[in-house]
Amino acid sequence: MQNIWVSILTVIIVVSNSVAQKPNKPSSTEIHHNLQKLNFLGTALYIAAHPDDENTRLISYLSNHDKARTVYLSLTRGDGGQNLIGSELRELLGVLRTQELLAARRVDGGEQWFTRANDFGYSKHPKETLKIWDKEEVLSDVVWAIRNLKPDVIINRFDHRTAGTTHGHHTSSAMLSMEAFDLANDASAYPEQLELTSTWQPKRAFFNTSWWFYGSQENFEKADKSNLIKLDVGVYYPELGLSNNEIASIASSQHLCQGFGRLTARGSQDEYVELLKGDLPKSANLFEGINTTWSRIKDGKAIGDILYAVEENFNFSNPSKHIPELLQAYQLLQKVDDKHWKTLKSEELKALILDCAGLYLEANALSASTTVENKVELSIEAVNRSAANIVLREIKISGTDSTHSADKNLENNKKEELKLTFMVPSTKTNSGPYWLNESGSLGMYTVKNQKMIGKAETPNAFNAIFTLDFDGIEIEFEKPIIHRYSKPEKGELYEPFVVLPEVTTSIKDKVLIFSDAKTKNVTVSIKAGKNNVQGKIGLEHPKGWNVVPNKIDFSILQKGQEQSVTFKVTPPSNDSEGKISPFVAIGNKTYTKELIEIDYDHIPKQSVLLPSETKVVRMNIQKTGEHIGYIMGAGDKVPESLKQIGYQVHLIDPDAIKKGQLEKYDAIVVGIRAYNKVDALKFKQPILFDYVKNGGNLIVQYNTAGRWSKQFENIAPFDLTLSRNRVTDETAKVKIIAQDHSLINFPNSIAERDFDGWVQERGLYFPKEWSEEFTPILSMGDEGEKPTEGSLLVAPYGEGHYIYTGLSFFRELPAGVSGAYKLFANMLSIGKSEVKIETNVKG
Repeated sequence: MQNIWVSILTVIIVVSNSVAQKPNKPSSTEIHHNLQKLNFLGTALYIAAHPDDENTRLISYLSNHDKARTVYLSLTRGDGGQNLIGSELRELLGVLRTQELLAARRVDGGEQWFTRANDFGYSKHPKETLKIWDKEEVLSDVVWAIRNLKPDVIINRFDHRTAGTTHGHHTSSAMLSMEAFDLANDASAYPEQLELTSTWQPKRAFFNTSWWFYGSQENFEKADKSNLIKLDVGVYYPELGLSNNEIASIASSQHLCQGFGRLTARGSQDEYVELLKGDLPKSANLFEGINTTWSRIKDGKAIGDILYAVEENFNFSNPSKHIPELLQAYQLLQKVDDKHWKTLKSEELKALILDCAGLYLEANALSASTTVENKVELSIEAVNRSAANIVLREIKISGTDSTHSADKNLENNKKEELKLTFMVPSTKTNSGPYWLNESGSLGMYTVKNQKMIGKAETPNAFNAIFTLDFDGIEIEFEKPIIHRYSKPEKGELYEPFVVLPEVTTSIKDKVLIFSDAKTKNVTVSIKAGKNNVQGKIGLEHPKGWNVVPNKIDFSILQKGQEQSVTFKVTPPSNDSEGKISPFVAIGNKTYTKELIEIDYDHIPKQSVLLPSETKVVRMNIQKTGEHIGYIMGAGDKVPESLKQIGYQVHLIDPDAIKKGQLEKYDAIVVGIRAYNKVDALKFKQPILFDYVKNGGNLIVQYNTAGRWSKQFENIAPFDLTLSRNRVTDETAKVKIIAQDHSLINFPNSIAERDFDGWVQERGLYFPKEWSEEFTPILSMGDEGEKPTEGSLLVAPYGEGHYIYTGLSFFRELPAGVSGAYKLFANMLSIGKSEVKIETNVKG
């Protein structure tokens, strides 16, 4: 079970990226808390669509108050969201948000599952969602989760009856949950799953409702609540020293990339669930009438008799006194026929035995990574901090033939250290998120191994399996091989131990824009995954493009070192798009992956292997001006993209903005959600408006409506009201309604075909009202909806221009969408029609 108390403390005093890798070191009260959870045989499954959709108050309540096994099934990994703390988007954002969910579960005591659904961005209706997701596949994953987890109760975060009124992913998650509730017990549904699991019928289904779903507090107060159950989720846990809503706040705050960091809360708080299926409990106990005792399983009563007595008479000053009873219960548990509960409770009971003995077991690799057919050196530590008679018999390394006899008596508080080595098999696959191993579709990840579907992350590369002898009773304990080290400025750190390729490559710019037919130097970085790597590197390229030389020899002596090589890439004379991909030949092996490391303080370091490639675009583009100031908001790659077409981009520190110092910029661009995130801007708004009035060009990209202080009630020099309006279909028809405006004609001519090839969406959070000073440039709308004209607005102000746009340039420019580049160049060039046009600029 998760060590909630230690995890919570760790979250509160986060100082390193080691948080999620640190071993649990529970106190006596935490051990007792886990014993209570061991003695509850019931499961709740909470279902929603995305990371941060989950109600951490209810998950924590079910886990820590009811003591139930509580699992959150998030249908997606949140790949389509934005990122407030870094530049990761799409699949990399999905990796980050997966780890944030796992961090939240370490706090609230829950577990985490997923389906193969890909978050393709905002969807307005479940019809669209389920078409892009492949309904049958996602439904099969939900059924698979229910059959494996065997929940007694299922709780939906969203209402399945409100299609079209909220995010299509949200409603779809509830609709699929309702359908899977019955299908999970139908042997004719997805029968291939039954080779690996069994049918299951949950007892009840609920909808986690609130006043928000009724439109107002007043409406909710008047509503019929006869089918609702009220739970006070603000309860206090003396053994943890925290209230439930404090735990929930800390758990929710793990979603940092979505800006969910918040203050902790205390005090009574009501939560409501509406019965959808099954019988209505008469009390505030969702498990009422369901046997959640050890007598639930055949031959379980005897086990319960032992463990309930331990719980009731727990020795907080010396938990090791209970080891004999726990061992007796463990032996009885191994004889029960119920495989589901035997597997779950055996792991919980083994963890409890370790904790009661104060047993510390660690397998520490001298390096954080290795490669196949390489020797790994391990430092083993085993400490028994109790009077229990324990012998370390042997240590095996999972996935290998490596077994090491020990036969060491673990004396009280005497540290035993061993040095071991093992060879990584040639058949071992590389580490990394399993759902990214194969190409997927817009709406689905490809996972062919049925046993992997649902798992939150790829299993550890290797585990050390310790065989311990407790007075003649031998039990195996698995511990992940990790890398533990220290830094003077951070202290003790932990990292996952991973298997990586011998060599990886990368090109810094993921999009290269060729605005003319001139040759560019393209630098490829080669990183060694082991010592003494040498081979040849080449560059795959599209037809019509030329790369010189064909191959380059390289040699790298030390693991982790990088070497750069340069190819000359010449585009065709006409417009062309494609990809260039480095490949490395070492002997008879070819390597084509790039290593991306995601490293934040609140999650364990992630090593992600993706195809090493860069999009190349040959297009004719014109621009005026040279120097662009950029105020970063939530983080995007627009500045790098603008450099591609020849602009000199200068990042502006909002705190350093002073009157009279902005005139050197031909235009100033405000990054996405800057007014939501950068507090300093509330003091600098008058200076920015003066810059425009004196002839400057200010471009403000999308912000979320209402999520700023009162000083930002009007982020424009004229009235402008933002909304939640968006166009989610990236292929939605775009009509140019200001054909004669310079934004459409200078210095590039913009046509409707320039909106072909856009990715994920057209745009979001468009203004719904604006003053007459603004001119709308475009009209667009999703199918079946009235077109909106707020995606791109421009207004002259003094001698300059103010532009507000909700178009998703932060997605389109890094994706190399030609039309988006041309339109953005026009936005930067507005008001400069008398200036000499710079053509064929160097990227």
